[in-house]
Amino acid sequence: MAGQQRKSRAVIIVNYSFLGGPPPRKGAKREADKLFKALSRLNYAVKLHYDPTAEEIEEIYQQESQEEHGDYFVSILSSHGEEGAIYDSEGQPVRLTRIFQLLSPQRCPALAGKPKIFFIQACRGSAMDEGVQLDTDSAGTSDDSVSHYLSLPESTAVMFACSPGYVAFLNPMGSMFLQTLLEFLEGEERQLELARLMTRINWKVAFHCEAKGEHEGYKEMPCFVTNMVREVYPFAT
Repeated sequence: MAGQQRKSRAVIIVNYSFLGGPPPRKGAKREADKLFKALSRLNYAVKLHYDPTAEEIEEIYQQESQEEHGDYFVSILSSHGEEGAIYDSEGQPVRLTRIFQLLSPQRCPALAGKPKIFFIQACRGSAMDEGVQLDTDSAGTSDDSVSHYLSLPESTAVMFACSPGYVAFLNPMGSMFLQTLLEFLEGEERQLELARLMTRINWKVAFHCEAKGEHEGYKEMPCFVTNMVREVYPFAT
């Protein structure tokens, strides 16, 4: 229809099973389906991809770079991972810097100046968080943990399920991080400005969630980085 406002777009990538690798990530599919529905209700045009390879992940973002976009772009990635990368369905690392580059103003003029928001559910190391306070410089930071921040396109925010060097937990009901995001997208918290929303997610996961099963009692501390220079309300209705 002429004059109709373009919808904001969202991409959800979930790696559930891995070729010759670790067992399936139980809970990841159910969680992704719920996030798909929540974002759709918020008037996003959402695409959900299961178990893509590294090549297919790159193709997904290359395709997005050619689309017409509304006011916001949101992407949720859920997989195994390491610092600076997620793993594809064959267990190969996909560097976050590569994904960010595909949405830069040079590669994606349609998103120039528009907020690009990532939520990443993946491990960033093997350390377990027992919930004790640590000095901020007590854990080493790899070059990758800095380089992918520096490679962010303008107007980008990235939220990670855990801090650098730590694991991110998932159980058959879902992950602490994305379950909290889902709760807030469905609740009044969705009206918050983005930085406040992410801070609220930090608080909820850090103080009101803990791992279950064999790692019962362990904690998780999400964190985020942003280079936005204005307040944005991507989920307000």
